[in-house]
Amino acid sequence: MSESAPPPVPAQQHTAAPSEKWNVLSIVAFVISLLGFNIVAVILGFIALNQVNKSGERGKGFANAAIIIGLLSIILGIVFGFLFFAGVLAGA
Repeated sequence: MSESAPPPVPAQQHTAAPSEKWNVLSIVAFVISLLGFNIVAVILGFIALNQVNKSGERGKGFANAAIIIGLLSIILGIVFGFLFFAGVLAGA
């Protein structure tokens, strides 16, 4: 009694999964935040975050990073500006 071997399994075709679309505005906001245009980056970051939440596109991290970098830069600029002018006025 001989049992035959199971038939060979056909090779699976690897189809590329449809890549999720990136939100371009979130990437632009992130780059602008790195270039130092912080108020514009924060505004664009919030707009991009709203778009990402509605459309399901990728880029939520870039939008959040743009908002955080922009806000931190604005806050640090205000603090250092205050310290600078306080030092100038104290030395006068």
